[in-house]
Amino acid sequence: FHMKLALIQMRPVLDKTKTVADAWPQIAAAAQKGADLAVLPEMFCCPYQHKYFRPYAEPAGGAVWQALSDAARANHIWVVGGTFPELDGEKLYNTCFVFDREGRQAARHRKIHLFDAAIANGPHFRESDTLTPGSELTLFDTEFGKIGVCVCFDIRFPELFLLMSKAGAQAVIIPAAFNNVTGAAHWELLLRSRAMDAQLFTAGVCPARNEKGYIAYGHSLACSPWGEILAEADYAPEMLLVQMDLQKVQDTRNQLPLFPARRNDLYQLNWLK
Repeated sequence: FHMKLALIQMRPVLDKTKTVADAWPQIAAAAQKGADLAVLPEMFCCPYQHKYFRPYAEPAGGAVWQALSDAARANHIWVVGGTFPELDGEKLYNTCFVFDREGRQAARHRKIHLFDAAIANGPHFRESDTLTPGSELTLFDTEFGKIGVCVCFDIRFPELFLLMSKAGAQAVIIPAAFNNVTGAAHWELLLRSRAMDAQLFTAGVCPARNEKGYIAYGHSLACSPWGEILAEADYAPEMLLVQMDLQKVQDTRNQLPLFPARRNDLYQLNWLK
């Protein structure tokens, strides 16, 4: 099967309603260009700062959720809706909702690994001061096979990708908001490494670069199971169209049969005894 992705690298503005409205024509354009699945960035309609997370938060089924569902149904396209702050009781989650071609919710991924980091000469940020971590592996079924979802900092944990691959994922979609320091150092490396580790396609979508507050890296990127870069954006708003030949997943696994060798009894860990 061939699956065509539209990676929508957009820049959020302070007006949440405007940002959500701006996403609609881009999703429509993706469908018109033959994309099967449109992907938005992490916090696509919320500036990436603590002070905005709760004021911009909505529950599942709220206005942002409904707008994404409507866009999927109206354009008959799968939508991986980036993330927005999801309100559940008093808790806030950094959540990605996925909608099928009929606008039905197909998946919900709450970011598992929160971004708590103090980067030398870069940002100091603790998502856990505001957000609650999720705890569930997320995959959804499509006509192309199973697709996995994770969010931003989740990509630094290869075991998550190995679990999704073992569960049948052909590709993993990663809405993210890497900053200009860690992005320049690690973004491409992580996407290529996770694709090679788990022998599947990866596609990461970041916001376009802004000049104030938390500075996003941009550079939305897609990689093959062989670790090849299939497409990469720059800093500015852009839509990347990426064709994924999912047969390459099985071809790669046939050429490099790594998974049969990943046995719990393979290694003699005598130093632990």
